[in-house]
Amino acid sequence: MTDATFTFRVDAKLKKQFASAASARDRSGAQLLRDFMREVVKQQQYGMAQDAWFREQVGIGLDAANAGEVLSNDEVEAEAAAWRAEIRRKLADPTA
Repeated sequence: MTDATFTFRVDAKLKKQFASAASARDRSGAQLLRDFMREVVKQQQYGMAQDAWFREQVGIGLDAANAGEVLSNDEVEAEAAAWRAEIRRKLADPTA
């Protein structure tokens, strides 16, 4: 990995406060900025992976719907009613 320089302007007061905050963490400002940059990249990659997963799931659902693989409202309601009844039974008798 080759190092590169990242230069930007910041208000002098903010720079002083940031240096103080970094020192309180026993880190340099550069270390904290690198940590922050890594975290931003990690969050971006996670978000992109989540988006790709979501789009894939939507595609699977659309393909299933287009193929006629769907449940009627009555089937969904019956399944939900059974699920609610099971939850109520467990709440009434936690040992079950």
